[in-house]
Amino acid sequence: MARLAQTAGLTDVQQEILSTVRNFVDKEILPVATELEHRDEYPTQIVEGLKELGLFGLMIPEEYGGLGESLLTYALCVEEIARGWMSVSGIINTHFIVAYMLKQHGTQEQKDTFLPRMALGEVRGAFSMSEPALGSDVSAISSKGVRDGEEYVLNGQKMWLTNGGTSTLVAVLCRSDEGHPEGTAPHKSMTTFLVEKEPGFGEVRPGLTIPGKIDKMGYKGVDTTELIMDGLRIPANRVLGGATGRGFYQMMDGVEVGRVNVAARGCGVAQRAFELGVSYAQQRHTFGKPIAQHQAIQFKLAEMATKVEAAHAMMVNAARKKDSGERNDLEAGMAKYLASEYCKEVVEDAFRIHGGYGFSKEYEIERLYREAPMLLIGEGTAEIQKMIIGRRLLEEYRLQG
Repeated sequence: MARLAQTAGLTDVQQEILSTVRNFVDKEILPVATELEHRDEYPTQIVEGLKELGLFGLMIPEEYGGLGESLLTYALCVEEIARGWMSVSGIINTHFIVAYMLKQHGTQEQKDTFLPRMALGEVRGAFSMSEPALGSDVSAISSKGVRDGEEYVLNGQKMWLTNGGTSTLVAVLCRSDEGHPEGTAPHKSMTTFLVEKEPGFGEVRPGLTIPGKIDKMGYKGVDTTELIMDGLRIPANRVLGGATGRGFYQMMDGVEVGRVNVAARGCGVAQRAFELGVSYAQQRHTFGKPIAQHQAIQFKLAEMATKVEAAHAMMVNAARKKDSGERNDLEAGMAKYLASEYCKEVVEDAFRIHGGYGFSKEYEIERLYREAPMLLIGEGTAEIQKMIIGRRLLEEYRLQG
């Protein structure tokens, strides 16, 4: 076995793409990741390299200038990138959720306008559901879009917007009661609006403000922000799909892609933590021999490697299910739940193997220890995943009669 987390059945093209990404991670990301992370510095040079590799167009169809690759290929690339630095994988994740939503649900005009430029990385995507007063309770969204002639006027405050400053196109979920009488279920009166803006902070277009970056425990480098809409006017042709009331379903479709992405990130971070742990265990000596020769450490390494393999297998299964066109909320929820939990455990075990040095900022494992917790809450908490899994299992195993 050359390394953990191998994937069977890949085409020559997929293998070539992954080899290219892996080499990029080893040469361009790992050597600078910890330094940039400690400075909370946006990885501009790395992002430019990703553009040159064509990764911003990885899943965008060839007719729009992309590579037309599968979700599986994308997820495996994310796994490699997160192995180098999880924040970089976050930069492309929200971009791809928006590109996927446009591809699946956008009007032809919206696809023609945005997808070719998104494939080149000229237009950078972000999406926004959460608000300060809610987390996973999407039905409680209070931001609102009201029709005014040939425009919509948007008001409200959004939270936890990844790429809030660097993005130029944001898919924003708002309530819109137009055509939906009072008493309509909340999820049937939501609309996704495509909001174009300038990159940066402050007022980035009339009625739209992106405050400064939120200071976080980990997941640094990538900009996480609020988004404030105060009389923001956008044309009616920037309603995703051209009709109101479909936003919840569009966003949930995109979030399924996002959950596979988070699972892939968990796999990548866990893979790197294992690499660091198994390497350090062979270098550090106690009681006259490398600590890797102590049974207690071998048990840890065995458990860590098994968790890496299990999480990878579930992530691959969820991606392949989505690529097949089948419903995959069960598989995506399971993969996201397991991969994020196992990632936290593998990182902690690698941290323990490092002993006191794991607490030093000089060692990479310290960065991973602060990054792993974000995966426990990103794209829905473990509790939300278990609710989704439980409901789907009851659908599949419902008693008859």
